[in-house]
Amino acid sequence: MIHLQSVEVRNSFPREEVGFPFTVPSLASLSEIRFQSPVTFLVGENGSGKSTFLEALAAASGSIAVGSAEVGRDETLSSARQVARHLKLAWGRRTHRGFFLRAEDFFGFAKRMGQMRAELEAEMRAVDVEYKERSEKAKGLAKMGYARELHAIRERYGDGLDARSHGESFLTLFQSRFVPDGLYLLDEPEAPLSPLRQVGFLSLLKEMVAQDAQFIIATHSPILMAFPDAEILSFDHSPVQPVKWDELEHVSITRSFLNAPEAFLRHL
Repeated sequence: MIHLQSVEVRNSFPREEVGFPFTVPSLASLSEIRFQSPVTFLVGENGSGKSTFLEALAAASGSIAVGSAEVGRDETLSSARQVARHLKLAWGRRTHRGFFLRAEDFFGFAKRMGQMRAELEAEMRAVDVEYKERSEKAKGLAKMGYARELHAIRERYGDGLDARSHGESFLTLFQSRFVPDGLYLLDEPEAPLSPLRQVGFLSLLKEMVAQDAQFIIATHSPILMAFPDAEILSFDHSPVQPVKWDELEHVSITRSFLNAPEAFLRHL
């Protein structure tokens, strides 16, 4: 399902908008992008504008952020919100489901969830001490609120995101927060994933696309970009344009390195 069909810059960016991010070539030349596939990858070198564009989509669409402050209040997204003010989104079927997730936010979210769980467990131990001379019923009532919160965390995340490897935790978070028929905006989801986990993530994508999900993903991973029938948009071009997987520099460099690493390493 293609929920978000296109994004258009209203009458181009005003001339008074100067400086970053409007000086980034891919954004300065942006007029319209149409999404032709349920899975779209945004690729390009660091600083090419792909992440800023993805963040602007999150702001313009009102997406829920996972692991950070609300998109509308997150100070790190101030530049993206400047871009978002000039974007016009066209929907095939409007959805308010889904979320926006950056790799760096995931690590902070996992840590905060661990801290929250530890604090709840400490509160329950404190009740045991404070209610030592009182009935089990009184003790149970005092613990009830903490127990409910702990149960909700365990129901969604199991033993805890911080109790597993980063790759396992990321996939657990993704699966637990996924709902069908949503728009998912992901920035470099490969960061916590080993190559094998990336292949597993592709399997998840396939399952979720079958449930009418749409994904727009900024990535450097040739493995993720190989998802069948995905559209790949290069932000190294100005204006942004579609490219084929086997024409990507990411792919050619990775292939060349794996075939002959010594050819690269002798220059170190």
